Amino acid sequence: MPSILNRYVFRETIATWAAVTLVLLLILLTEQFARVLGDAAGAKLPKDAIVSVMLLGSVQYLTILMPVSIFLSIMLALARFYRDSEMAAIMAGGIGPASLFKPLFVIALVLAAGATWLSLDIAPAARRAIQEVAWEARKNVSLNMVEAGRFIPLGTRNAVIYAESVDESGRLNNVFVQVREEEQVQVIVAAEAVQRNDVDTGDKVLTFLNGKRYEGVPGEGEFMVISFAEHGIPYKSKSAKPLRFNLDAMTLSELVGQDPDEASAEIQWRLSVPLTLLVLTVLAVPLSRTRPRQGRYSNVAAGILAYIIYANLLAAAKVWVEQGSSPKLLGIWWVHLVFLAIAIAMLVNQHGGWRRMRAAWLKRRAMNGAGEAA
Repeated sequence: MPSILNRYVFRETIATWAAVTLVLLLILLTEQFARVLGDAAGAKLPKDAIVSVMLLGSVQYLTILMPVSIFLSIMLALARFYRDSEMAAIMAGGIGPASLFKPLFVIALVLAAGATWLSLDIAPAARRAIQEVAWEARKNVSLNMVEAGRFIPLGTRNAVIYAESVDESGRLNNVFVQVREEEQVQVIVAAEAVQRNDVDTGDKVLTFLNGKRYEGVPGEGEFMVISFAEHGIPYKSKSAKPLRFNLDAMTLSELVGQDPDEASAEIQWRLSVPLTLLVLTVLAVPLSRTRPRQGRYSNVAAGILAYIIYANLLAAAKVWVEQGSSPKLLGIWWVHLVFLAIAIAMLVNQHGGWRRMRAAWLKRRAMNGAGEAA
């Protein structure tokens, strides 16, 4: 019977976890997709890097989602057992709720191992790759990043470019460029524009074909107008500073050489992902308990609130460690200990542990009183 029950609980929890993770991941990826498209439209990201950035971002989101998804999955799976009176049937068969922890912790330990790998190695590598892509985009800005119908910054000059359409070869059609140098403004309107590279200097040259150039000071009546068949403007990419990765994109060996408080906070934050997953697994069991007539989602709001408090306390504790205002030995571990204690206390209370302890204490007190009276 226990082995059959274990497989049943395992199957129900895994199915719910897969569904919850997929839904949450799709929601986050939808938001990320809009942000990445905005970066690509603003020439902050090459168009051909959108898919890779989305895939790398999904790795980061999966690391964040693993604790909360298993938490909600256990709550939903066990809540269904209570709603359908399956939990009552399980207890009537002489199997206590504690036996449910075996399949749940098998799942939690496997996911915690995966979360540790993601948090310590894969997620930082993904952030590192995203930062490298963004840095390369800033360093090697070109007309390939121009999107039809949008104003795009052009190189290091105080200039913007607009093209009505862009063909497959990268040729721009019906082009407008404005270059501002102090008070003077240059405006170029051309039928076409192409990008070429200067062999001697290595600069990119934006070559306009069949257009006009307007040059003057806004507000004054005198403007110089030049018609041309071909006109080139050299421009350089923004001088990209040497790439320096953020702490969350550094490897463990690189963190050793950083500020001790910040490095310690980052390492503890990464290790908190699997720890949070295990603590939430314990907390989900008492929070999932409902009455037979209550809905499956009746305690979900309380669970989400508990997770929000947990996550915010972790974030606050991380900041305190970074600032050096929290004892190094205490770190952010105290948050996990507090919520683990709360989860254990809830479990003991639900199964009458406090009542039995109080009854035993009263019985010993009565016996001691009777002995003294004799």
